[in-house]
Parts: sequence; C-alpha cells; structure tokens
Amino acid sequence: MAQLKVLIVDDEAGIRSGVARILNNFHVTYPFMDEDYTFSITEAATGEEGIEIIDRDMPDILLLDNKLPGIQGVEVLEYVRKKNFDIVVAMITSYASIDVAVRAHNDGAIDFIPKPFTPQELKTSLEHITKQLYLRRITNTLKVEGRKVRFQFLSVLSHELKAPLNAIEGYLRMMQERQLGDSLDDYASAVERSLQRIESMRNLIMDLLDFTKVSFERHLENMQEISLSDLVSMAIVTVSPYAIHKDISFNTDIRHCGKIWADPNDFEIILNNLISNAVKYNRVGGSVTVTVDCSEDEFTVSVADTGIGLNADEREMLFEEFSRIKNEKTRNISGSGLGLSIVRKVVELYHGVIKVESEPDRGSVFTVIIPKMQVTNIQS
Repeated sequence: MAQLKVLIVDDEAGIRSGVARILNNFHVTYPFMDEDYTFSITEAATGEEGIEIIDRDMPDILLLDNKLPGIQGVEVLEYVRKKNFDIVVAMITSYASIDVAVRAHNDGAIDFIPKPFTPQELKTSLEHITKQLYLRRITNTLKVEGRKVRFQFLSVLSHELKAPLNAIEGYLRMMQERQLGDSLDDYASAVERSLQRIESMRNLIMDLLDFTKVSFERHLENMQEISLSDLVSMAIVTVSPYAIHKDISFNTDIRHCGKIWADPNDFEIILNNLISNAVKYNRVGGSVTVTVDCSEDEFTVSVADTGIGLNADEREMLFEEFSRIKNEKTRNISGSGLGLSIVRKVVELYHGVIKVESEPDRGSVFTVIIPKMQVTNIQS
C-alpha cells in the first residue's frame, strides 16, 4: 500500500484526535489506481505551526480549519497556493461565511467540510481528495514526460537532419570549387555519399510521418477490408531496391489467413517497419522470412532475418522511443530510433503484443500477436 501524509491544522485538540482516530486503518482504493492508499497523520494547533510543518515535511493533504489563533486558515491556504506546493487542501470549519468559502475555493481548496461532521462524511471527503490528488499527479507526470519527449524529439530531429545536410553541403562545395578536377567522374564517390545521406533523411522523414500519423487511437471510420498477404507483398516491394543491393532473398508463408477488417495504415506501419529492419540489419546474402498465421483466437505476424542479431541488453531497450543500438556492426546504419516504438504503440492499440527473439550473429525474429476479437476475420 502507498501512504499519504495528512496534516490537520485545527486549534481544537478533540477535532485533531477525532480525525486521527477516524483515519486510522482507513484506506482508499479505486479500480484505476495501482494500489490502495492509507494515511499518516500529523497535527498542528496554529496556522504558524502548520506552515512550519508544511515547509519541513511537505504533506500530501491538508485538512485546515479557518478560525485559528494568529493567522487564519485561508492565509495558510494562500501561502500554499503562492508556493505552488503539490498539496490538496480541504477546509474544515464551523465559522464560515460565503466570502470565506469563495476565497478558499479561489485559492485552491477542493472540499469544504462543515463542523460537526460524521466519520463517514470525513471518509467520503478523503476518498474524493485522494482520487483528485492521484489524478492530478498522474496528469502532471504525463505533462512532464510529454515535455521531455518533445525536447528529445526535437533534439534528435535537429541532429539527424543537421549532420547529413552539412555533409551534402560539403560535397556540393567540393564540386563547385572543382577540388578534385573538372570531370564528373572525379566526384562519383561524393555523389554516391550525398545520395546515401539523402536516403537517410528520407527514411527519417517517413518515420516522422508515421509518428505524427499514429494518434494512438483507433478510428473506426478508417476500418476496412484488407488482405495481409497484399500488405506483406507491398512492404517487400517497397524495400526491394535495398534488398537487391544487399543480395537478400525473401520467403513468405501466409497460412490460414484471408482478409480481415482493420485500419490498413496501422498494418502498413507494422509490416513496413519490421520488414525494412529485417533487411537493414541483415548480412549481405542473407534472407528474410515473413510468416502470417491465424488461429481461432488470434493472428500472428512473424518476421525473421539472418542478420547481426541483438544481445540481452540491446533487446531490453529496443522498443524505447529514440533508442538506437550503437555498436561496431551498426555504425554505418542510419535510423531515427522511432520505428519500433511506433510499431509497439500500434500493436497495443489492438491489445496485442510484440516479442523479439535474437542472438548476436544469428539473426532476429520479431513476432506480433493480436487477438481475433480486436481484428475481425471476415474470410477463412
């Protein structure tokens, strides 16, 4: 169980001890929470003492009386707001005007518990407060992670585009200044390297388009009848020029699968990424085997290659966004580090899983398994 720290600021000792007694062994749970929440209680008799405890111990929940000796409860609440502390506040008081209630609400109090209150009323309020605190923190975490991802995204994008552009510019200036001579043949190597850099940028842009195209929601209006066999063939045709260059052969095995009802964009993303990676990280003269199989409950797409393979540590980080495997074998292989993370998110939209089996220098097998209930098979 997780524990939330509750600070009770009230000048009545009986109220403080009563709240502590009610919350002792009380726990809050909701289906969407990872675990139950219990409460540890700290007490303060004045607003000044409450502020000292807030600064020192940073409670999660503040139960705050307004009518206090010295500074009033609404002043403590205003202090919490100005400091932007991650504390949920509920006012508990028998001396409350509408002005006090409005001020407390404007300063961030999410509940107002009039005295006297029953144990059930307090527990109901704590359940509401705990839910609000949990959801607020989850939202803040997602916002922080979103900012990190955007910053990382822009950093990778600027680096991945800047490096090839600088190289291409260098090659063009070399040709402009006739540094190697006046014959075009003298610059064949520079032209070839420029084309390779352009291809890398094109691949990055395609990954970025997939990344922005996948909204990570399934849109029913995009669902249609598709053939997995046709999509596999299209993905192979797309990557064939690179495969021919590396002398890589393809084998396909489509078993017991006709047409299905799904979003073709989703499965193009899955197949294009897995098959192009199988070629990109393969050895010269290797092979790629694509197997599609359907059972009563699920269908499976498997892409196997005879390439460089992965060790255990590399497999662990493989599906992270912007993650790229860097070693001597991949030194000259370009990529954005987005492809497999996009594939995983698309697969998860259909409540499926993606698995990888791999050994260094023995190749890799990527397997996508999706329940039939998520993709309707319309033809056996």
